[in-house]
Amino acid sequence: MYVVELSLKLSPMPLAVQRKELADAQALYASVRQALEGQGPRVLELSCEKEPDRKVSLLTSELVAVQIYEKSSAGSGGKRPGFSFDS
Repeated sequence: MYVVELSLKLSPMPLAVQRKELADAQALYASVRQALEGQGPRVLELSCEKEPDRKVSLLTSELVAVQIYEKSSAGSGGKRPGFSFDS
């Protein structure tokens, strides 16, 4: 399972969308990154892979960052999202 996580302005909690396949997660990451590079406010709609009727829309002008990582089935011993000096 792969997670595409979005950081929003003035929000301490990130918005996360999961994808089963790496290629699907990379495609979503690319589309969000492309929206970040665009000019002016734009609405980005994300949907749930498991429940396609479940959707969320947000303004790309409110996005600060996007990251992709593999969701670990192990508890705290797995990879941590983001960048860290810890091994």
